[in-house]
Amino acid sequence: MNIRPLYDRIVVKRIEEQETTHRGIIIPDSAKEKPQEAEVMAIGKGKRLDDGEIVALDVKVGDRILFGKYSGNEIKLDGIEYIIMREDDVLGVLDATPQALLKAS
Repeated sequence: MNIRPLYDRIVVKRIEEQETTHRGIIIPDSAKEKPQEAEVMAIGKGKRLDDGEIVALDVKVGDRILFGKYSGNEIKLDGIEYIIMREDDVLGVLDATPQALLKAS
């Protein structure tokens, strides 16, 4: 099943964090917080302004993003959990390429 979000909504899939600490301690599922990092799976056409113009979204499919703890609505499609949220809920786009790291320094 495919899903196409409307307007300024995006569909993301959480990126699971490592299950052990740096000292090798295994953290049980009940004690872990859900990660706030995700990969963008689908995007809408854009945000509609008051004058009817549609502005394209800044995020694109494949981007890794950070989002707020209580952002969006969780859904389950074909046994996989996704979150549908507005682009406004995105806190930032992660870019770990060497070129991006050089630009930041």
